[in-house]
Amino acid sequence: MNTKIFVKNIIKPLFAMIKKREKTTFESPDKLNRLVEGTKIKGELQTDSNIRIDGEVIGNVQCTGKVVIGETALIKGNLTCGEADIEGRVEGDLIVDTLLVLREKSNIEGNITTQKIEVHQGAVFLGNCNMSGRPNQMKNHNHINKGEKKPGDLVY
Repeated sequence: MNTKIFVKNIIKPLFAMIKKREKTTFESPDKLNRLVEGTKIKGELQTDSNIRIDGEVIGNVQCTGKVVIGETALIKGNLTCGEADIEGRVEGDLIVDTLLVLREKSNIEGNITTQKIEVHQGAVFLGNCNMSGRPNQMKNHNHINKGEKKPGDLVY
């Protein structure tokens, strides 16, 4: 097979497929899961796509994309995701890789680990917050989940 034909017909399409897969899921608005108000789930919820929750989840939520917690939502469990925008209630720890937004009516009872946080006036947060510029190191902060304090930890 001619090298030029091989590169054109095999290599270039292969790299195009790989590059397409590398996009983060929260760049894809067409991939959205929704849990509407009045819906209740007991158990672990996992998704690679964005999700909006307006109902109730009793269990942990894991999402590689963006999670939106609506005003009527209740999460009783830990939330681990790429990005989060919260307006409802979460009773559990939050690990957010990039940006966490706590809206006016949000109510969080648990520890937060994130790179960036935006807290709107009126948001309620009871717990510790650990901010790190490196997401891979954030997941290794087990002392937060155990409630242990290290020298230099701020407690309010």
